[in-house]
Amino acid sequence: MILIVDDDLAIRTSLSLLLKKEGFSVQGAASPEEAFVIVREGTPELILLDLNFSIETSGSEGMRVLAEIRRLNPAIPVILITGWGSIELAVQGMKEGARDFITKPWQNDYLVQSVRTILALNTQVPSAGKSTARQKLDQQYKFDNIVGRDPALLEVLETVGRVAPTDAPVLITGESGTGKELIAEAIHLNSKRRRAPFVKVNLGGISSTLFESELFGHVRGAFTDAKIDRTGRFELAHRGTIFLDEIGELDLASQVKLLRVLQERTFEPLGSSKSRTVDVRVICATNRTIEAMVAQGTFREDLYYRINLITVKLPALRERPGDVPLLAEFFINNLKEIYQRPGLTLGLSASKWLQGLALPGNIRQLKNIVERTVLLSGGNILEIADFQQNIPAVPGQVTARILPEVGTITLEEMEYQMIRRAMDFHQNKVSKVARALGITRFALYRRLEKYGLTYESDDA
Repeated sequence: MILIVDDDLAIRTSLSLLLKKEGFSVQGAASPEEAFVIVREGTPELILLDLNFSIETSGSEGMRVLAEIRRLNPAIPVILITGWGSIELAVQGMKEGARDFITKPWQNDYLVQSVRTILALNTQVPSAGKSTARQKLDQQYKFDNIVGRDPALLEVLETVGRVAPTDAPVLITGESGTGKELIAEAIHLNSKRRRAPFVKVNLGGISSTLFESELFGHVRGAFTDAKIDRTGRFELAHRGTIFLDEIGELDLASQVKLLRVLQERTFEPLGSSKSRTVDVRVICATNRTIEAMVAQGTFREDLYYRINLITVKLPALRERPGDVPLLAEFFINNLKEIYQRPGLTLGLSASKWLQGLALPGNIRQLKNIVERTVLLSGGNILEIADFQQNIPAVPGQVTARILPEVGTITLEEMEYQMIRRAMDFHQNKVSKVARALGITRFALYRRLEKYGLTYESDDA
C-alpha cells in the first residue's frame, strides 16, 4: 500500500487516481497525526509526503513529519512532494532519509517511474556473505565485456544486476581507466531499455557555450552557424539510456540546465519555444569526489541527489591484482584477430610479473602496455623481457620514486602541484598543458579557475 500524506484533497485524489490506475493500492492521510496512526497500525510500502500543510508554508512541518516517520519505521521509503522554489528543503529531506523528491506540477510518467523504481529497489535484498560466483552472475546477466573474478568486482556486478532492471539513476565513480563506460553499458544491456539507444556524452569535452545545443539540440537560425535543425543527445536517447561521463566537469550554469531536464523530463531546443518531453534513464560517471565538490560549492547539491540514487564505486586495478592476468589474456585474444597472429600467448612468468606493475592508468594503461608489446615483439609467447623492453620504465619503480608517501599530501594538493609544474614547463600555454596532463582544455580551464592560476588565453 502507498500512503499519500497531503492536506489538499484535490492532490490526494489526483495522486490516488493515478496510482490506482497503475495497479497500486493507495490510502490517503489529510494530516500528520492521521499518517502516524496508519504507519503505527500497518506498514505502507512507500509514502508520498507533501512538505507544506495548511498551517504554514515553510515546509518545516513536512520535515518534522519525515523525521517522525523515520523514527517510527526507517525502512519505509519516502518521496517528498515540493514546489520548485523549495528544492533546497527537499535536498535537506534527502539528507535526512527521503529517497527522492518530486516537484509540482509533477509529470505523471516520472512520478510513477520513481515509485516503481524505489519499490523495486526496496524489495531487492543484497546477498549476504561471500560475493556471488562469476559463473552464476554470467548465467543471470549479460556481462560479456567485463573481465575479472575478484570479489570487489563481483560485488559491483551484483549491484549492477540488481539495479539494471529498474530506472534508478546511477552514479559510477572510480579512477580513470577503471571501466566506468563498460559498467554503464552493462546496466543498459541488462535493463528493460536494452533495445532502445544507449547514448554516450563526454561532458568534459563540451564547452559551456555548446552545452545546450549538444544535449538539447537547436533549431535552424538559433545562432549564426545553425543552418539546419539539430537533434540533441537527450532526444536521441528517448526511451533508452543516456550516459553522462565526466559529470564533475560541468560548470554551475550548465548544472542548473541539466537539473531542470532531469527533474521535469522536458526541455526546449536552443532557439525554440516549444517544449519536448523525453523518457530516458540517466547514468553518470566521474573520477572526481562529488561530495567534496558539493562542500566546496562547485557542484550543486540538488543535482548530486538527483543523479545518485544508486552509487557504484569501481575498484582500481591495484585493488584487484588477481584480475590483471585475466585482462592481459583477454586483450591478447582480441589482438590475435586484429593483427592475424593466432599463436600469441602470455607466458606464465610474465603473467605473474604483470600483477606487480603499478598501473595508475588502470585497465586502460594495461591494455596499452599489452598492445605495445604485441606490436613490437617478434615472438608469439610474450615473456617478461618482451614487456620490459617495450615499457620506457618499470611503472612500479617510477611511481615509488615520484609519488609522496601515503598520508603526506591530499589528492587535491597533488593535482595543484602537477598543474603548476606543467604550466611552468609549458610557459602557461593551455593547449600544451592540457595535452601533457591528458585532459581537455575545457577541463583544464576549470582547474585553473579553481586554483586561481593565470594562463595564456590566446593559445589556440
